[in-house]
Amino acid sequence: MQMIEIAQLPGRYAPPPVKVGGKAIDEESIAREMQYHPAATASEAQLSAARALVVRELLRQRAVELGLLSADSRDEGVHDAAIAALLERELDVPEPEEEACRRFFDADPERFSTPTRLKVRHILLAAAPDDAETRDAQYRLGETLLEELRAIPERFTEFAMRHSACPSKSEGGELGWLAQGQTVAELDRALQHLPQGLHDRPLASRYGWHLVSIDERQGGQRLPFEQVAERVRHTLREQATRRALRHYLLALEEEIGVEGVELDDNAAGSLMQ
Repeated sequence: MQMIEIAQLPGRYAPPPVKVGGKAIDEESIAREMQYHPAATASEAQLSAARALVVRELLRQRAVELGLLSADSRDEGVHDAAIAALLERELDVPEPEEEACRRFFDADPERFSTPTRLKVRHILLAAAPDDAETRDAQYRLGETLLEELRAIPERFTEFAMRHSACPSKSEGGELGWLAQGQTVAELDRALQHLPQGLHDRPLASRYGWHLVSIDERQGGQRLPFEQVAERVRHTLREQATRRALRHYLLALEEEIGVEGVELDDNAAGSLMQ
């Protein structure tokens, strides 16, 4: 039987030696850095970690060249301060103009609105995700209860107190006013798209099935530009900084030289975070 070396297995990333201006970045350093770069696969995390270390080394070498950092410095705090001083000196980020801020504000009204709120009641028919028999039975119960509620809506409180596995049963299933993100994710996503009134079928979540009534909806109100102007300016300033940093890093990559990995369009991402 022919043996296949591990490095030859598909999907495993075997990185070439990484160097920045002739200085090697060893595999041990990349492995330590990987914890800060979660990804779908180990090879993707490894590549992201290598790119992040390349970025820091490019900036370190440029800071040394300009006399902002001693070549033999090992102090992380001094290192970070030198990089901050370097970027303050070398990056040219224009301040967003009023007209650009207003265009950005007008183009995305939902982003600058108060959140939509929903007044919700529900009945939770509990069933574990891996209990197919109970989930089927509870779904059928949910259909039966919905049929009765369509005929007599006033029975919602009674059914919640009798059947619901949620603590809200004592309040007749009342969840009060909910903004996005205030309930279990599966239900939260569904609620954002439902019309007002009793929903016509049970909604699934990891906890079971939900019978839902949206009793009132308060749509998001657009905020005046003056109230969010600083937020708009901050967003545009951050976007401009990211673009300028990306171009700067790619220019350093070309000037100093990088082997073993190439920076991508997201080169500035980890540094901005």
